[in-house]
Amino acid sequence: MLVLLVAGLAASISLSQTMLGVLAVWLVWERAHGRLRTSFPLAPPILAFAAWTVVAALLSAERWDSVVSTRPLLMLATLWIVLHAVEDAPRARWFATALFVALTVIAALAVVQVATCTGERLDAKAAGLPPVLTSFFGKCRRAHAFFSIYMTLGGVLAIGLTLTLPRLPHLRRRAAALAGWLVGALALALTFVRGAWVGLAFGVAVLAGTVRRQALLFAGVLLLAALVLAVPGVFHRVLTIADVTDPSVRERLAMWSAGLTLVREHPVAGVGPGQVKRLYGQYAPSFAVRRHTSHLHDTPLQIAVERGLVGLALWLWIFAAFFVRTARIWRELPTGAVADRALVAGCMAAVAAFLVAGLFEYNFGDTEVLLVALSVMALPFVIERDRAATP
Repeated sequence: MLVLLVAGLAASISLSQTMLGVLAVWLVWERAHGRLRTSFPLAPPILAFAAWTVVAALLSAERWDSVVSTRPLLMLATLWIVLHAVEDAPRARWFATALFVALTVIAALAVVQVATCTGERLDAKAAGLPPVLTSFFGKCRRAHAFFSIYMTLGGVLAIGLTLTLPRLPHLRRRAAALAGWLVGALALALTFVRGAWVGLAFGVAVLAGTVRRQALLFAGVLLLAALVLAVPGVFHRVLTIADVTDPSVRERLAMWSAGLTLVREHPVAGVGPGQVKRLYGQYAPSFAVRRHTSHLHDTPLQIAVERGLVGLALWLWIFAAFFVRTARIWRELPTGAVADRALVAGCMAAVAAFLVAGLFEYNFGDTEVLLVALSVMALPFVIERDRAATP
């Protein structure tokens, strides 16, 4: 089941959600028969955030539509499902490695996707192919692999690459692992998703300040960045990150302007989940090209607009509690447990990368990216549980 879950996280939301459901049923069965001890780290902030989301939905002008939009809250249980499905520290390391291998395969396919792109497939679906191949080969201007859009692949790769970076020296086949990591970095570059690039850069910076003994590894990452900039179009894309004349940057500024206005008008409970699509056209500034959108390309702002400042505070509580507890786990691990320390450090940096990327994209609302982030968040607690059970 874990193998299929990892495959789903890397390539298929249907498979990953199906396996999470199967695992949840199996875990409930095991718990009912006394074969499983349960714990729920981060339960207070997660449950408080979920409860307030429902309150915000009930207070919305479009109550029923908003309540229906709260269904993705069920995905937050992914953290606890993975925590209980992954038995111990060796299995946690296996899970992280398996995810890396799966993402490497997907990244290699994404590179092929862009490298073989032809003119008729740039912005259209490939004709005359089965649905799976049509989805893969169509719209190949930017790497997206089997995901529906390049932003999802970028978000997933940023998390996976950050998670794996401190673990590279501890993997059995180091040369192959490094090659796989480089393929993933190239695929991330070919998504042209600037927010994911910034997220990865921040995650690497976190690791550089945490795992100081791997200075050579991080120097190699800087060299890689220099080489990736040589990829046609990537350097130009980097230069436009802060260019207010860039169309996509201007569109984000329009969305942020509308979002801040909505927060000022609805500061406590927000407008309700799923209501941005109904209100954006009324609040979009005059320079906005798009008059309709379902999200504002900024996770904290989207949370504040939909759930108010109370909801934003509860959302921040989830991740603040995660970092505080995970940092304690990392500090309490013995210096000799290098593999576990590398995994916990990678998890912290990966979640940091997810949050920073979320400043430029509503990745908390991108189910595929969120499932990977929550799965990664579970792994430090597996290490903590295993250490507590070891004499």
